[in-house]
Amino acid sequence: MLAAIGVVFGDIGTSPLYALKECFSPDHGIPFSPDAVFGVISMVFWAFLIVVSLKYVLFVMRANNHGEGGILALMALALRTVPANSQRALVIMMLGVFGACMFYGDAVITPAISVLSAVEGLEIVSSKFTKYVIPITLVILVVLFLIQKKGTALVGVLFGPIMVIWFLVLATMGIYNIVDNPVILYAANPIYAVNFLMEHSLQAFIVLGAVFLVLTGAEALYADMGHFGIKPIQYAWFFLTMPCLLLNYFGQGAMLLSHPEAIANPFFLMVPESYVLILVVLATMATVIASQAVISGAYSMTSQAILLGFVPRMKIAYTSDKEVGQVYMPTINWMLLVLVIAVVLAFKESNNLAAAYGIAVTTTMVITTLLAAVVMRVVWKWNSFLVAIVIALFLFVDIAFFSANVLKIAEGGWFPLLLGTLCFLLLITWYQGRKLLRQKAVEGGIPLEAFIKSLLVSEPIRVNGTAVFLTAHVDYVPVAMLHNLKHNQVLHQRVIFLKISVWDVPYVEDQDRLNLKEMGGGIYLVRAMYGFKETPDINQIMNLLATQYQVNCEPMETSFFLARDTVVPSAIPGMALWREKLFAWMYQNAAKPSDFFSIPTNRVVELGAKVEI
Repeated sequence: MLAAIGVVFGDIGTSPLYALKECFSPDHGIPFSPDAVFGVISMVFWAFLIVVSLKYVLFVMRANNHGEGGILALMALALRTVPANSQRALVIMMLGVFGACMFYGDAVITPAISVLSAVEGLEIVSSKFTKYVIPITLVILVVLFLIQKKGTALVGVLFGPIMVIWFLVLATMGIYNIVDNPVILYAANPIYAVNFLMEHSLQAFIVLGAVFLVLTGAEALYADMGHFGIKPIQYAWFFLTMPCLLLNYFGQGAMLLSHPEAIANPFFLMVPESYVLILVVLATMATVIASQAVISGAYSMTSQAILLGFVPRMKIAYTSDKEVGQVYMPTINWMLLVLVIAVVLAFKESNNLAAAYGIAVTTTMVITTLLAAVVMRVVWKWNSFLVAIVIALFLFVDIAFFSANVLKIAEGGWFPLLLGTLCFLLLITWYQGRKLLRQKAVEGGIPLEAFIKSLLVSEPIRVNGTAVFLTAHVDYVPVAMLHNLKHNQVLHQRVIFLKISVWDVPYVEDQDRLNLKEMGGGIYLVRAMYGFKETPDINQIMNLLATQYQVNCEPMETSFFLARDTVVPSAIPGMALWREKLFAWMYQNAAKPSDFFSIPTNRVVELGAKVEI
């Protein structure tokens, strides 16, 4: 629970910094009144109960893929229920990938809006600090991204206690103000929310987009489930996080009833002026932790997408000897840093960023609900009528929030939509391009078994050592072997055709990892299976071959042969020519298989060919 509080709830736990201030922004055109305060607080209360508690914590978190959560894990679970190449499978895959792409928008905006809103608290201390808000924010963000390569293992132990202190401070602040004006507790009655929506209609609908800001980070409860388990997250939410957050929001509402002028920055004005600076420091620490969680989530999601075949291979560094999920990806890190700095400089204030924030998260939430409907009906075998009722309730709320945020596209919502669409284009182009490459390999491929039989009848010269040929198709001869036979005209004493497969499960046990078939003449066909949250490791595979099948390969007598193709875009039917050129550029700039699979560089032989798509 302590670890989960430190990582999972950072994003949603820092929403009080800016959410209520945005709800009463003058841009919405709603006259400030006690009824408006009761209406907004009532909407916040019921949004917590329906979206986070009911939808995510009690329903969606049950849809786990061997304990793992997140939209890609949910997509993999839903894909098991339909034929592989069917239209439904394509729709499910595209929904899941687009939802994952929208997460990158969240990963850019969360550090920017969280740290910026915390540092803006300095303006309450003195207006002289206003000109320093952006520089201080940028310094904190740059330092945050610079230390990523050290990993979260070193500072992870501090996250839980700091966030527990943060939540207890939120609750204390709330109680301090509720005691002065306990009438605010009546806002728990949903009639206040209904009356507010009916009375103000369009303006209230716009405010709904701001109310949604209290829910940002709810997706993290599901996405990080694999690290901590369902129960710790559920207990932490119901017994600490949700009560503390609600107390703070109700406290902000109570203060606004007595001091309407505090709407300028209700969070920091909840405490006496002498405590504001301490609160700014604590809030900054909390927002850094929230940012760390979403940045780590971007690494984790990218590594999953690589193994699922949607992203080119990239360099991955493991920052912990104990936690497999703690990874660092330099390419993603620096891309995020550049985008986050650009966002801070472009939007300048947390108020401006709030418009861009909601659209990314609401899109992912709608997609999560749609995929969960497939799992409820087909995997859990729920009654269709029950599924319809549950999903209709969730979709009604999700689409209401989504629609309210769509109105903010011109104010900044265009940014995460543009970023998500560009990511989606890249991911789908890579996926379809690799599919075209596989088709070309199959069309021009030579059946493996027949080839080996004819090869053993009239053997070429055999040389000492082991040759390992990485192949994408177990039924066809690897191109690298054909090139080796053509140019070198030799065959090693031991030959291993190695196919590395990624299953739609998070992890594969070592006893289930390898499958070996002996083809005669010292030639073996080996399949190595990995989960989508693991990274294949050649050294591990070779050790398992020795221990499980007694196929001992001396490291210094083993050569790894890889095909390094050059993709040539052409007018051959496939993708649009501009997408083929984009795929060719991505393919040439992807990390080498030898780096990605941790193959010793001094034992690699690359043989290339041109492939037209």
